[in-house]
Amino acid sequence: MRSIGEMARDSGLSVSSLRFYDGAGVLVPVWVDPISGYRWYGPEQLAESRLLARLRRAGMPLADIRLVLAGWTGADTDLVRSLLQAHLLRLELGLSDARSEFSAVRALLERRENPMSVSSTATDTTAVLFTVAAPELAAALDSVRFAVGSDPELPMLGGVLFDIEGEELRVVATDRYRLAVARAGTGGYAGPRTQVIVPAPLADAMRALLSEDAPARFALDGDRLSLESGDRQAAGQCLDHEFPDYRRLVRLPAGRRVLVEVPAFREAVESGPSRQAERGRDGVVCELSVLTVTEGGTVAVCGDGDEGQGAVAVNREFLLHALAAGARDRLVLELGAPTAPVAIRRPGDEDTFSLLMPVRLDG
Repeated sequence: MRSIGEMARDSGLSVSSLRFYDGAGVLVPVWVDPISGYRWYGPEQLAESRLLARLRRAGMPLADIRLVLAGWTGADTDLVRSLLQAHLLRLELGLSDARSEFSAVRALLERRENPMSVSSTATDTTAVLFTVAAPELAAALDSVRFAVGSDPELPMLGGVLFDIEGEELRVVATDRYRLAVARAGTGGYAGPRTQVIVPAPLADAMRALLSEDAPARFALDGDRLSLESGDRQAAGQCLDHEFPDYRRLVRLPAGRRVLVEVPAFREAVESGPSRQAERGRDGVVCELSVLTVTEGGTVAVCGDGDEGQGAVAVNREFLLHALAAGARDRLVLELGAPTAPVAIRRPGDEDTFSLLMPVRLDG
């Protein structure tokens, strides 16, 4: 018999994944301690768990995996072979379609990057100079820092976007699953709209310099950004990438806005019911909170079977981070369709908010 920790170590599946597959009826332990609830697995389940891990890495749906495991030890392997072949065919067809679509996208990209006539302009080497009130900038960075990406495959999301236009500086961060936007006023700049991506370590170093008794003075020269506050300075290279057009991402259909008392709501999220779901095909399991607006106009955390037609599921950890970043005792939650992002806003402040991508409850 193996404990759940030993099974996780030997199979390559995480403890949370094993709990998820138990709840889904895919890999049920042979014995569960009725007092502690601790799971124990039989010797034969190690091979099953390793097979399960391989099939999930290959992207096979759980419904098919359940049948593969059920037929794996039988004398007749026709069902297993048919399921494997069917999934392989789906992957091949999907890859073929993806290659065709990617070829078309690349062609569009090449035409955009290499038009028939390109106007040549001299490189502007003039430094961009502006000031920001330190408390405003500190609050803005604190509001978005939690949403900075860490995926090495997407380096353009590994920093904070500084979007300078007129007398406004907007700071933006996203890791695809969440997006946060905040605003700070600027002074001394009258040039065209300018955008730079400040890598997360540099943004953190700048945040550490900000104090209420000294303004923040910025200088952008090429791809080098520096901040001076008092007699201290933080400077470094900006990321040589293009940030996605966040203004398109925040255009949402109107949802139902509900004012929540943050301490009570945070307690409801932390101690309330949750569900487990896999994120992507990597076997990572996350906890979900399912939210709905009640008839009384409040936001409730639903249990299994309690959600209504308009319930929205979000990553519970991400929701708690967004509530903390909101930095208010009262925040506005905006819930639309189950497939629309959940917005967390400050009352009376449309310039600082975060969005959480929903998670499908049907798998």
